[in-house]
Amino acid sequence: MNNALPNTAVARILIVGDVMLDRYWFGEVSRISPEAPVPVVKIEKSEERPGGAANVARNCAALGAKVSLLSVVGADEAGKTLASLMQKAEIDVSLHEDAGMSTTVKLRVIGRQQQLLRIDFENTPDHEVLRAKLADFNARLAQCDVVILSDYGKGGLTHITEMIASARKAGKPVLVDPKGDDYARYAGATLLTPNRAELREVTGQWHSEAELTAKAQQLRESLDLTALLVTRSEEGMTLFTADGPCHEPAVAREVYDVSGAGDTVIATLAVMLASGLLLNQALFLANRAAGVVVGKLGTATCSLDELKQSENKAR
Repeated sequence: MNNALPNTAVARILIVGDVMLDRYWFGEVSRISPEAPVPVVKIEKSEERPGGAANVARNCAALGAKVSLLSVVGADEAGKTLASLMQKAEIDVSLHEDAGMSTTVKLRVIGRQQQLLRIDFENTPDHEVLRAKLADFNARLAQCDVVILSDYGKGGLTHITEMIASARKAGKPVLVDPKGDDYARYAGATLLTPNRAELREVTGQWHSEAELTAKAQQLRESLDLTALLVTRSEEGMTLFTADGPCHEPAVAREVYDVSGAGDTVIATLAVMLASGLLLNQALFLANRAAGVVVGKLGTATCSLDELKQSENKAR
């Protein structure tokens, strides 16, 4: 199979979902606190990165696609920071502000290259703000090739069923990164990308490849999906379609951090499909891209150059 990279500059991706701001505080640990048996971290530097659907958008942009992002943020400093980060990445962003909510922030404290603590700040957006976002979504559909719906369970995709129906009516492929155990709301999507644990939550445990295939295919058919992609960490990833399963083994490399790898997978699939590749070709490249980002700390991206280098090594 020819896995040469297509011209991704033609790809137009519309992303809707829950955005968040990932904050990292890096420091040194040299002693235990006298107040409690916990390490004392002397903070030396900090970083801010887009998370959630914003990280998906950043991954699409890193691969050369034209990207539009719709989401909801609070009328706060974190929301403004996210908007600024998106604009710097040359992403067409529409962040609907809800004065009644706080922008989701995940603060991670890192010492000696290990995560010591994570603190989350979040609440759900207002229904009327979400309705306005739905109208914005419908207005932008005609200008995209592929839609990504990135569900992190923060309430930003309350109208996901209507979005899938609108996209399908417009003839646009819809890729969904799911959350929770109610997959009925994703019915009619083109592709779902649950990880191993998320699939177990919906289908129950399996004890063999044959049992996994049966459960995955039953779920795919019941939801009227074209495909179901299960990301399986060290076991690689498996795509289930009407033609049967197609497996890509994990790329052999030192795993540094798996956070955000799912964002990279769905972003790469979308960009490659929008660029004209077939699904199994896009799957190969998504697996290579995931192999790149797990070698980086925190939410990260795989650039087009990094993907080319990784793809060349696979030949």
